[in-house]
Amino acid sequence: MNINQYLDSTYLKTAAQAGISEDETQKNVIELIKEAISENFKLVMIRPKFVSLAKEYITNAKSSILIGTVIGFHEGTASVEEKLKEAKKAIADGADELDFVINYHAFLNGNINLIKSEVFKGSKLGLDHNKVVKWIIEIAALTDQEIIAITQLIKDVILSNFGEENANRVFVKSSTGFYKTTDNKPSGATFEAMELIVKNAKPLQVKAAGGVKSYKDAVKMINLGVDRIGTSSAKAIANGNQTTTNY
Repeated sequence: MNINQYLDSTYLKTAAQAGISEDETQKNVIELIKEAISENFKLVMIRPKFVSLAKEYITNAKSSILIGTVIGFHEGTASVEEKLKEAKKAIADGADELDFVINYHAFLNGNINLIKSEVFKGSKLGLDHNKVVKWIIEIAALTDQEIIAITQLIKDVILSNFGEENANRVFVKSSTGFYKTTDNKPSGATFEAMELIVKNAKPLQVKAAGGVKSYKDAVKMINLGVDRIGTSSAKAIANGNQTTTNY
């Protein structure tokens, strides 16, 4: 199986998180973009500040690689208005896909109306601009029943407001890759969690982010019904190698 078109090649660490300079961070992003173009991956997933840079490189290369960026990253606690503002800027800069971190804290506190509001408003903004929208639910912070409930909530909002004809333009995505777990529990996608999401999200699309460490893992995810895989080791995975990175 040629999995390259399933892969979102990802670099989301800030300079501080990586312990490097801003210039080195930009260099890493540029290398990611060049590699994605060369390997014909589906998309590069980068921070909003690099979207216009990516657009320039991809346009000059006459490549069909898509540009994705994160919104409300990584905690998800920004207000709906703040997320919409960030998303509008990303759209203006040339982003093709918007990966919103859902306010799973509000969900866990029972503020379902806020979740419905941000899923509706964020999805409407993206769909109105012909963009793909993904909702990161942060599975490591949720129980199995909570994963099911929040996935079903997203699906219900999308289908009731935008119809099944738009279901293939909205994803439920597993993880940010930045959530801190205890007891060495996985922070990214697991096969068990992705089965739950696939079962409860369809006909929406599904993205497994983090946790996919080999070509074999990627194929298994795809066979489960996952439509996209986010990884910082796209080339290694596509070439059949094992990776030890967390995302």
